Amino acid sequence: MSDTAAFAPVAPPPRRDPHHLGHHARPGEGEATAAGRGTGGPAPKRIVVGYGFWIFLLSDIVMFAAFFAAYAVLRGGTAGGPGPRDLFDLTTVAIETGCLLISSFTCGVATLALAARRPFAFQAAMAVTFLFGAAFLALELREFTDLVARDAGPSRSAFLSAFFTVVGCHGLHVTAGLLWLLTMMAQVLTKGFRADILRRVMCFSLFWHALDIVWVAVFTVVYLMGSIA
Repeated sequence: MSDTAAFAPVAPPPRRDPHHLGHHARPGEGEATAAGRGTGGPAPKRIVVGYGFWIFLLSDIVMFAAFFAAYAVLRGGTAGGPGPRDLFDLTTVAIETGCLLISSFTCGVATLALAARRPFAFQAAMAVTFLFGAAFLALELREFTDLVARDAGPSRSAFLSAFFTVVGCHGLHVTAGLLWLLTMMAQVLTKGFRADILRRVMCFSLFWHALDIVWVAVFTVVYLMGSIA
């Protein structure tokens, strides 16, 4: 062997993927390092849809946060009319809260039944969710009707305008959720457990649980703090 060959530069070993990203990996190497992504391909559609829907929910929560801020500023603006202590019936509101919490639980049961591919259990749990959601909405409508009959409508004062805006907007979301729920029941009944149907039910479940979280904030900030202030 010549001296030139002895001092020839040695090629460095092929560079591996230190961060386990799965990009530019040799065949067979990305599968072991990029868990859930194979060789660095796109995320499953279910993950993409869930991520996008979370962005929508966050934008909705920002809107409710603005309503809460407006209510906090206008709570004392009763214009000489009735205030929270004079109007709120905490017993009825507690029943509303219980209905919505139970509906959130039964919605979770429906999601588990869907994952287990049990159509009857899914339909039954969704039906119970609808009943408790409708009961919540009926109690809220009765509260609004009673307030208007007592001359405490949204135009009576700044406080009542903020109250009807916060609680009424949540009620509109519950109404939309109930219509969505019936649509999901019909689609599962007619089309079965298709992948697109499963993604829609997943989004509905996220939406319904988010409404539950927002209502807990409404119950605490509007009703409880308003009654003891």
